[in-house]
Amino acid sequence: MTTKTQEQQTNRQDYFGQYGGAFVPPVLESKLNDLANAFNKIVFTVEFQNEYIQLLKTYVGRPSPLFFAKRLSEEVGSKIYLKREDLNHTGAHKINNTIGQILLAKRLGATQILAETGAGQHGVATATAAALFGIKCKVFMGSVDIERQVMNVDRMKLLGAEIVSVNQGQGTLKDAVDAALSYYIEHPDAYYLLGSAVGPHPYPTMVAHFQSIIGKEAKNQILEIEGKLPDSVFACIGGGSNAIGIFKDFINDKSVKLFGAEGAGEGLNSKRTAATLNLGKNMIFQGSNSLCLADENGNPMGSYSIAAGLDYPGIGPEHAYLQSIKRSEYHGITDNEAIAAFRLLSEKEGIIPAIESAHAVALAMKLLKNKNELAIINISGRGDKDVERI
Repeated sequence: MTTKTQEQQTNRQDYFGQYGGAFVPPVLESKLNDLANAFNKIVFTVEFQNEYIQLLKTYVGRPSPLFFAKRLSEEVGSKIYLKREDLNHTGAHKINNTIGQILLAKRLGATQILAETGAGQHGVATATAAALFGIKCKVFMGSVDIERQVMNVDRMKLLGAEIVSVNQGQGTLKDAVDAALSYYIEHPDAYYLLGSAVGPHPYPTMVAHFQSIIGKEAKNQILEIEGKLPDSVFACIGGGSNAIGIFKDFINDKSVKLFGAEGAGEGLNSKRTAATLNLGKNMIFQGSNSLCLADENGNPMGSYSIAAGLDYPGIGPEHAYLQSIKRSEYHGITDNEAIAAFRLLSEKEGIIPAIESAHAVALAMKLLKNKNELAIINISGRGDKDVERI
């Protein structure tokens, strides 16, 4: 039964069903309200859209191709296309969001950009966009992630960004987000460029909007190539930006199944996992009401995945909502399954995916085996950063 409160939340821009909202200190409340208003007033103007699309085309290299993976398809027994976000400038989907938010920050008069990063791809994309517009950039990154993503750390430094090593907690993405939010509270004149569809409103809505270009392109491309919609769409999911980006334009197409691959780490039954949508509990976490991995006392706990970009105990509120209404399904993929898919795609197609994206490949291989279905897998990033570790 739907309560009056739930009905009110469903009709609010800052909620997806019961999930979402902005649970922040008073010092940030008015700033986030101003950001939400600016987003709605500025981003949908013709002037903004023209500049954004032009940069996506001439700087990022969009549209990214939709590639028929013939040998992978033969191996799996279904017809599989790959949405090649790995071919974007900086090597991942993250640049779609950073270009959009930097353009907004520029119009708001920001002189300093703050960001958090796990795998380093958002950090690289933020540093890239900041360099493009000549804005100072500070990136918060967990100490553990700095060690396992050295190449991306060096790229950020080369682009002129200051890297802030975060040692508290587990030294991973969750802790980087905490540190970035704390700094933002102390420096409200800065612009916080959140990298995933998580956190307080308006960030989940903003990030989903800027990443929705992925699904818009994929839909047009598959219709042009195949003359019909796919049976299913696959994406990896940590916080949820690349997944909501490709899902967004297919949500109303009920014939298209949507599948997200979470980092199950050492297994769903182990304590070393990042499968929030499978195992998480409803709570307020990092400014939003969503799902989060929790200990026996109901407190947020650490996560684990071989993929730094999936190693996050929370999840974006829109994904929690899509799961609650059974519009999308989320499955855990172990480290070993992801590594096997990483190697298989590399050998079969000459495409080395990010270990994050390999989780989506692994899930598609499991669910599409001998189904003779038509599917799209979002290859959210390239795997240069992971080769040495794998």
